[in-house]
Amino acid sequence: MQTGAGGRMMQRTVGERSLRAAKMTTAMQSTDGDESAPVFPPELAGHVLQNASVLIACIDSELRFRYVNETYRRWFGVDPAQLVGRRVNEALDVQSYLGARAALLQALGGQPTHYEGELAWGSLRRYVHGHFQPDPDAAGRVRGVIAVFTDITERHALELQLRESEQRFSQAFQHALIGMALIHPGGQFMRVNAALCAMLGYTEQELLARNWRDITHPDDLAGSEALAQQLVDGSREAYHTEKRYLHRDGRSVYVQLSVSQVRNDAGQLRYVVAQVQDVSQRRHFEDTLLRERQLAEATLSSIGDAVLTTDPGLHVTSLNPIAEAMTGWSASEAKGRRMDEVFRLRDSDSGAEVANPLREAIRRNAIVSLSGKVVLAHRNGFETPIEDSAAPIHDQAGNVIGGVLVCHDVSENRALALKMIHLTQHDTLTGLPNRNLLPVRIEQAVHRAALHDRRCALLYLDMDHFRRINEALGYEGGDQVMQAVAQSLRETLREDETLYRYHGDEFVLLLPRVDDASEASVLAERLLRRCAHIALPGAASLQVGASVGISVFPDDADSADALLRHAGTAMYEMKVAGRGGWRRYSAAMSERAATLRNIEGALRDALANEALALHYQPMVDARSGRIVGAEALLRWQVDGRDVFAPDQFIPVAEDSGLIAELGEWVLRHACVQSRQWRQRGHALPISVNVSPLQFRHERFFAQLDAQLNACGIGPGQLELELTERTVMAGGEGTARLLQRIRQRGVQLSLDDFGTGYCSLSYLKHFPVDALKIDRSFVHDVTADSDTAAITRAIVAMARSLGKSVIAEGVETAAQADFLREAGCTLLQGYHFGAPMPAAALERWLAATAA
Repeated sequence: MQTGAGGRMMQRTVGERSLRAAKMTTAMQSTDGDESAPVFPPELAGHVLQNASVLIACIDSELRFRYVNETYRRWFGVDPAQLVGRRVNEALDVQSYLGARAALLQALGGQPTHYEGELAWGSLRRYVHGHFQPDPDAAGRVRGVIAVFTDITERHALELQLRESEQRFSQAFQHALIGMALIHPGGQFMRVNAALCAMLGYTEQELLARNWRDITHPDDLAGSEALAQQLVDGSREAYHTEKRYLHRDGRSVYVQLSVSQVRNDAGQLRYVVAQVQDVSQRRHFEDTLLRERQLAEATLSSIGDAVLTTDPGLHVTSLNPIAEAMTGWSASEAKGRRMDEVFRLRDSDSGAEVANPLREAIRRNAIVSLSGKVVLAHRNGFETPIEDSAAPIHDQAGNVIGGVLVCHDVSENRALALKMIHLTQHDTLTGLPNRNLLPVRIEQAVHRAALHDRRCALLYLDMDHFRRINEALGYEGGDQVMQAVAQSLRETLREDETLYRYHGDEFVLLLPRVDDASEASVLAERLLRRCAHIALPGAASLQVGASVGISVFPDDADSADALLRHAGTAMYEMKVAGRGGWRRYSAAMSERAATLRNIEGALRDALANEALALHYQPMVDARSGRIVGAEALLRWQVDGRDVFAPDQFIPVAEDSGLIAELGEWVLRHACVQSRQWRQRGHALPISVNVSPLQFRHERFFAQLDAQLNACGIGPGQLELELTERTVMAGGEGTARLLQRIRQRGVQLSLDDFGTGYCSLSYLKHFPVDALKIDRSFVHDVTADSDTAAITRAIVAMARSLGKSVIAEGVETAAQADFLREAGCTLLQGYHFGAPMPAAALERWLAATAA
């Protein structure tokens, strides 16, 4: 069946042929015996009209039927003779008559016209196309109308279906919950729905004026272009991908994109249909999950206990580095093996095998611990006494999906390590908790205060002019005064209040609960009075004084970090105001922050203008006392006086991100100095500190390699000092980098060794050449038996592993004698020489050689 314009043309052609035949019939019927009229054979007329596929009717000026052909009978089952003489409105139902009446009257007015609509008789209906032609007499007056109706019922039904389908598509397209778009092969948007507009922040008209390339993230454009080209050239029917669009406000929108093509009958691409689903939140969750997993992995890698996990069948799924060290199995080797093969337990007395507690934990769905004395058999045969606990791992539905076993070494090494932990968390001089414990304790206090809608407070106390006391009484006398201050302050506290030695001559007092903010100021005055009454034998002209800063949560700060920062700001304000009193933080106290900003700005200028310098502190052979190396130390001075001390500007550099650039500057100048000394006959190895941020910088090795080549640094002429945290934070990636550095002939040492427990178990995993004992141990080796024992153990362990030991912060002959006897390789400290300019050290070297 024909549809559309072609169908209508066919209908007009059929109608017009029928119309000509009808006119002949009308002319024949209107002769009324006129012998001059042409005679039309009635047989032929009847044959043409009665067998036509269209309905033909002649209607006079009174709207009465004068002729109706046989098609009426076929359509409606009615004898057409019954219609002749009847008015049109009597022969048709009301709806059909009203629909055709206007066209009929227009034709009676002398103008041919068309009509499309329903014709009905009773319950029978036809959808027709009608052609109305005026029928004039010999004088040209319209005496009636010849109507020809073509049945287009089937075509009309198809058009209705098509229209409904288009409406349904339009509704589904426009109101879909996901973004929808029709896109021209060239990339222009042809049609977009409301969801896509809302997703990307554009109006419909704004999107229709754009190409999909305009809103694609630059990093995803090349991949999107490749997929689009595959659709155009026909090598792909559809594709699914994830990409980023650019929101109107500039942010990235992660989407899941499904694209399919629509081609015409000739196979040409007409447009593509794109379905766009915003998956930004899912990507955020995935990124968060990844970060949490990385954090969990980092935590498991850094804690001091061995951790093993299994599936429900007790096949190993993971081991952390401590578990690797204690069992002798690497994580990759152990994965998939039976737990009993990797984690072998025996009774320490009888040597009999002990059942793995993890099997019982999974069976009972409960936490199970080992009972009795148990040892863990290493892969290489030796045994380690342990304590452990095992627990099942559950999914969200509570189903057991595996198990985890945690154990730790309970031998003397473990006890030694725990003692080391205590020492690194407490100040050896005063016995007070140190700054390592402070952040978590403040966080806990703030959390509890917020939970119970109450206050907590922090007092930041800094001794006034304490350097004068050290100069008057010596360092030993200064230490005694510091101990007296700590004891006096501690005696003023209530049970729940904690005093911390924060740094040097600075203390922090945490008040976990204050009912009124004034309690903090009352306590500050009491502390100041206690300090003022501390006697200074041999220095009657001096008095112990202090400046105190106060910050109260939530009045003055809304977080733990802000509480500490604001208390420090208030203390600094008191220092500027003249010392010897207290200040409570207020929002107007911005001088300290401004000072830090000034330091940062000045430091940037100093870097740019080469206003920094390196001083060198000698390292001496512990046995011979000969200078065998020097540590490069950064100084910022003008005319020999510090502009800012390192402990002032180094933290600013770390906070501002300048530390990597600063570290690169130090490394470059130290290498240049090494070359100059070698040219003058002094082959003195130089040691350089590397900050964690500098070490983790992606270009660190390339910068190091470039300096080694530029300055001709040979093996053993440069040493990098890294902290334990730096070495242990990066896992296998760090180990590989350390190996590359060693292969370039650069020596590696662990700075501040002993400040973390994990060093004992990790030490053999990293290619370091030397350990540098932290000055906190060196300071007390002659006064504290525990510190002395730990120091001897560290030295013995390092030497058994073939590593040198450097002791820093050596200030007395007694300390040097102890460390030499304990087996230290190198000694460094004021007892042998303060940091000095390169020229001064060079003169010393020349004098020594002479």
